[in-house]
Amino acid sequence: MKEKRIKSIAIIIARGGSKRIFRKNIKLFLGKPIISYSISAALNSKIFDEIMVSTDDNEIAQISKENGAKIPFMRSSKNSTDLSTTADVITEVLDSYKKIGITPIYACCIYPTAPFLDQSILIKAYKLIVKNKSKSVIPVVKYSYPILRSLIIKKNKLEMKWPKNMDVRSQDFPEFYHDAGQFYFLNVKNFLKDPVLFSNFTIPIKIPSILVQDIDNIEDWDIAEFKYKFLKEKNII
Repeated sequence: MKEKRIKSIAIIIARGGSKRIFRKNIKLFLGKPIISYSISAALNSKIFDEIMVSTDDNEIAQISKENGAKIPFMRSSKNSTDLSTTADVITEVLDSYKKIGITPIYACCIYPTAPFLDQSILIKAYKLIVKNKSKSVIPVVKYSYPILRSLIIKKNKLEMKWPKNMDVRSQDFPEFYHDAGQFYFLNVKNFLKDPVLFSNFTIPIKIPSILVQDIDNIEDWDIAEFKYKFLKEKNII
């Protein structure tokens, strides 16, 4: 089989099982399946030769197709458990494409619950990874409170994790960031050599906190919908 080289592929990972929010990946978010927002961002960016959804679930597969994504193959049961990692799923997808003669240069793993993801961020990430030949590019958001002033609870009493920081001014602390939980843009060749999502060779894209919302429970979901409506009203998204 002759190998077909393509520039870039979007891999939206959406398994059927969801413990905290029932059918989370296709639950209606302001009237539309939440996965449709991720698919639309990938489609509107116009930077991908292929936009696929990796899922083990027939309903998710059907909804994904209806919204413009491809399902060239279903995800294995091995990589559809609570213990399956994002890197495991991406590796399986890339291996499956290789078996049908397709090898992308770049892959972007997109989470299905990222309604604030905008095509402009995907385009920026793509340009960065191509220009800098880095291993990966990911969006990050700054912690809103100095983590060096963290508190812990011991025997129902509060303690500072690092007491020496009690009198340090907030502006004197270094800035700390965390993964925005939206996507990972990867150099496929480098990723397959060492399948980790980010390392010392990762380039960050700073995202405003208003455009980031972790959705792990119903309260998070409600906050995300509230934020989305607000941002729409303000023409921010």
